Amino acid sequence: MQRTAGLGPKKINNLKMKKIIFFLPLLLVVSCYDSERNCKDFKTGKFKFEYEVDGTKKTTIFERNDSIEIETFEGKTDTASIRWVNDCEYVLLKLHPKNMAEEKAIGMKILTTTKNSYTFEFGLVGSDAKQRGTVTKIAD
Repeated sequence: MQRTAGLGPKKINNLKMKKIIFFLPLLLVVSCYDSERNCKDFKTGKFKFEYEVDGTKKTTIFERNDSIEIETFEGKTDTASIRWVNDCEYVLLKLHPKNMAEEKAIGMKILTTTKNSYTFEFGLVGSDAKQRGTVTKIAD
């Protein structure tokens, strides 16, 4: 049995309690920290979304104002209406759908932001299936 020089069981318990009392508020502050979200900075502007499909890098460029988003992907341009639910969530609906799948609304939720990018989650409205991505703002 290892003995601690000059410290009895009561003193050791007091030291443990002091450590717990010191670290508990620190733990509470860290666990309550919310990721930065300055969603208003990304309501309008020109953006770039890069992602991979079957090992190939794809890029979509889009411009957004408060009610319309114009997207260019592989030389094709498409337009969608935007309905903002709150500062960090909006719904996209294609204005000129080419098939039944494009008629479905897409829910977008900004999760975190940095100075010039945001991470978001998206999926068909009403579906539990969600995907994530990161968008970079390239112009105001």
